[in-house]
Amino acid sequence: MSVLGGLAPDTARRRREQRGWCWYDWANSVFPTSVTTVFLSLYLTSVATESATADVARNGTGACPGGNSLVNCDISVLGLAFPAGSLWGYLLSVATVVQVLVLPITGAIADRTQNKRTMLAAFAFGGALATSLLGLVDASNWKWGLVFFIAANICFGASVVVYYSFLPEIADADERDRLSSRGWAFGYLGGGCALALQLALYLGHDAIGLSEDAAVRIVFVSSGVWWAAFTLLPLAALRRHHAPEGRERGASVITAGFKQLGSTIKQARSFPLTLAFLGAYMIYTDGIATVTQVSAQYGDLELRLPQESLIITLLIVQFIAFIGGVLHGLLAGRIGAKKTIMISLVVWVGVLAAAYFVQAGQQFQFYGLAVGIGLVLGGTNALSRSLFSQMVPEGKEAEYFSLYEVGERSTSWLGPLVFAGVGQATGSFRLAIISLVVFFVVGLVLVSMVPVRRAIEAVGNRPPERV
Repeated sequence: MSVLGGLAPDTARRRREQRGWCWYDWANSVFPTSVTTVFLSLYLTSVATESATADVARNGTGACPGGNSLVNCDISVLGLAFPAGSLWGYLLSVATVVQVLVLPITGAIADRTQNKRTMLAAFAFGGALATSLLGLVDASNWKWGLVFFIAANICFGASVVVYYSFLPEIADADERDRLSSRGWAFGYLGGGCALALQLALYLGHDAIGLSEDAAVRIVFVSSGVWWAAFTLLPLAALRRHHAPEGRERGASVITAGFKQLGSTIKQARSFPLTLAFLGAYMIYTDGIATVTQVSAQYGDLELRLPQESLIITLLIVQFIAFIGGVLHGLLAGRIGAKKTIMISLVVWVGVLAAAYFVQAGQQFQFYGLAVGIGLVLGGTNALSRSLFSQMVPEGKEAEYFSLYEVGERSTSWLGPLVFAGVGQATGSFRLAIISLVVFFVVGLVLVSMVPVRRAIEAVGNRPPERV
């Protein structure tokens, strides 16, 4: 038998695909990290407010009580007027709803097409282009920023669905946990590297003769370039895998995709254990997302930490998450993905309990929390991704991963609602942060009740040696 570099040709090709596959985590992480989490929210609010105050000064339209306050200044979108401070929340809600509508059909089409690689390229480059176009947004055309973000967000979610669906095709049952963990870890490392470079540009904009707005717009353009450039690596490595007979080509893919979506939803009811795990995931991932979303607010409003400390905290989380993802993959190889996820959820409970006792102004205590979050952040999601991939029928990976992504987004409002509601009712963000423990406890209980090996066998797949 011929060998290549000491490995059989098929093995060498699969290893190459796996290495290339991980690069898309690196490529796309710049969008949720730099664009969504750090820079776009304040920038869009700022330019929208600047536009509204200019309208008031020019012709008396609009309302900005208290000057050009980001909270009080009214803006208008599609005939609806609301405070500028609410813009980002409404935009995220609309973008999420659009994704919920688009992603299921994306998954159905991906499983019908002959070439997922082309779909991945289309969505990745489309998202990168929309992200770069955010660099053209200023106070004179800020509403285009809403359009560009929604388009980029759709492309991001759709590309992730297609990307996830490659996992069962390039890794066997015993390889997926480690590969998924490695990819997720690599993603956090990439997002952290991009953010560190962009923060250096932003914080040093005066020294190189840039305005603050110009620096932010360069961040958007560089994020799109980063996303597109590093997407070339997985596209070069991933191959077109054998598609079952009868797959459609051209426009018929879309028609068949709609039909297939309906049959997939009906078929999913035949696999209640897969749906049970998905339900558990929806609960604890909502807790994870909420912690990451409100941690800066908690550090700012409750712990009275300076902005520099919050930026350092975000970078700590990004880089420690790389280590955490790798460790989760190694542990899953020894005790199985399910047990590792359960241990991770217990650690999440401990992190939130510790957050309750962090003293105001103690930035190093907050950094300790960041280390704890980083250790479990990437690994929990990575192993959930690989474990779910074991529980879906062969040839339906993209469709089921679209349900996976939609499920995650459809509950993403609940955690922030609990946090905000408890904070409002008690007047304490400490009680609000500890209230999020319920998502991890309930998720832990539900995951423990799922017979993973039986769930994998029920869809006709071979269980890994350790589950």
